[in-house]
Amino acid sequence: MTDNYDKLLETAYKGIKPIEQSKERFNLPKIEGHNEGTKTILTNLPQIATYIRRDINHLLRFLLKELATSGAIKQNRTILHRKINSQKINEKIDEYVKEFVICKECGKPDSELIREKGFTFLHCLACGAKHSVRGKF
Repeated sequence: MTDNYDKLLETAYKGIKPIEQSKERFNLPKIEGHNEGTKTILTNLPQIATYIRRDINHLLRFLLKELATSGAIKQNRTILHRKINSQKINEKIDEYVKEFVICKECGKPDSELIREKGFTFLHCLACGAKHSVRGKF
């Protein structure tokens, strides 16, 4: 009986194709925008927020604080009241993703922000880990 089971199991394993795991499953889009005088207009910040599954207001508050500027969202465009190059903005978005999106245990982006007793935690939906993050955003 066990020989038959072992043969069936071996046959089943041969039929399974190995899963190719790519480290590049999570490709963060780069910011798009332009400068108008002393302002920087970002056109795809809402799409980036949707891609990383975070609230646009949370991401914007982080960027405004980190870039030391003021700004607002108007007509699906983000307006920063300072001239900032896109490389600097992309660096800050990468920092945001490392702190508020990527799990520190398994390195996957499948996570959510939860608030418990006045603290903000990053809860990984892939491995179940929970890490505290900065809460003042």
